[in-house]
Amino acid sequence: MDNRAIGYLDSGIGGLSVVKQALKQLPNEQVYYIGDTARMPYGPRTPEEVKKFTWQLVDFLMEQDIKLLVIACNTATAAALDDLTKQLPIPVVGVIQPGIDAASQATSINNIGIVATQGTVNSLAYYNGLKKINRNFHILQLAAPTLVKIAEQPQKDDATVQRLVTNILSPIKNSDVDTLVLGCTHFPLLAKFIQEAVGEQVKLVDAGASAVNVVEQTLDNFAIKHENDNRQIRNTDKYFTTGDPETFGQLAKNWLQISSLDVQHVDILDGKLITVE
Repeated sequence: MDNRAIGYLDSGIGGLSVVKQALKQLPNEQVYYIGDTARMPYGPRTPEEVKKFTWQLVDFLMEQDIKLLVIACNTATAAALDDLTKQLPIPVVGVIQPGIDAASQATSINNIGIVATQGTVNSLAYYNGLKKINRNFHILQLAAPTLVKIAEQPQKDDATVQRLVTNILSPIKNSDVDTLVLGCTHFPLLAKFIQEAVGEQVKLVDAGASAVNVVEQTLDNFAIKHENDNRQIRNTDKYFTTGDPETFGQLAKNWLQISSLDVQHVDILDGKLITVE
């Protein structure tokens, strides 16, 4: 047993889609989450810059004495997972491999679409991972950075959002993929619009949610699950943002369907993250 928190990081609020699944699947586990909303999006940035920012978030979470790290960001996973896995003294879970595994099992005709940030698409992490499983997979990648911006903003009316999402995903709609990987943890926040845009015949794979299965397995493998039946665990969760805590808090409460969240602002000073009292 280990009653320390699990740490989650993302460029913004997208990683909350992973947390949402974790709250259902791992209700006894304490959550420490940081979203780098002041510097999002990560997708257009260079891999070197993404890696630097990711390490700053990791260092901050490590100072909170977490027991396991979840990189709840595909772009950061592609840029930094290997280094983090080798250098950190705690287990690290990324979101890309779970998405690859889930997509390979979901497709019926070996035609898989990937919608992600530019950085994740450029990394070829999904493409190479899927080809490693089956060289006969036909893979269509689509960079959709505008979807990140839509997800991060307070929702416009549904009709406007649907029109935007449908236009962005027209290459997927006009293809013959039967499975679409949501290769950015922001995208599940728009899942209903994405499903409508691509059609009900296309299976959506939430890579972030799939990662929670790996988190659960890792907790078992390392014997670090939180003690059972802790009914006050949600009162000790902590959420941090480098941006505006009020905006972050409102979006987070709406998405997680939680009435009250402890959200703290974090300043970035000379590359170090510092909480503001």
